[in-house]
Amino acid sequence: MARLPYADLNHPDVRPLVEQIVAERGSVLHLYQMLLHSPEVARGWLSHLTGIRQRSTLPGKLREMVIMRIAILNGAPYEADQHAPIALKEGMTQGQLDALDQWEASTVFNEQERAVLAYTDAMTRHVHVPKEVFAAVKPHFDAKRLVELTATIATYNMVARFLEALEIHSDDER
Repeated sequence: MARLPYADLNHPDVRPLVEQIVAERGSVLHLYQMLLHSPEVARGWLSHLTGIRQRSTLPGKLREMVIMRIAILNGAPYEADQHAPIALKEGMTQGQLDALDQWEASTVFNEQERAVLAYTDAMTRHVHVPKEVFAAVKPHFDAKRLVELTATIATYNMVARFLEALEIHSDDER
């Protein structure tokens, strides 16, 4: 169970934002129901995540691979629960999802995917990215997509940390 109660979705201060979230996302996930304790933070978060997930030119398969790897590294099951179906829809295989935990020993990832996973691991585990890791990922992307990849990794580390600090989980009652 989450460390804080979830926000009241019927409170007048959050109702317009709830309607926006439902229109854009289909429902108010636990993450947003917690964020709605601070409508301004929730609004900024929604705008930022919409940019990362829906307006980026980074291929969806790579975006979701990054998100799933971050969920594993950070021990963030809510993030994995939410994104596994999306990852499959975006083109990851079940074999790739199953191999993410030990991707370095797997043969199911191509050169670009391996470079992206190494970059994700470096940013997530160490913050500082070794020159050789950056040198391996750089040839696969133009500047715009490299910025989008980096922002995606940074953003979903933020998401995982928020979820885990407040112990938000998919099976929480609301």
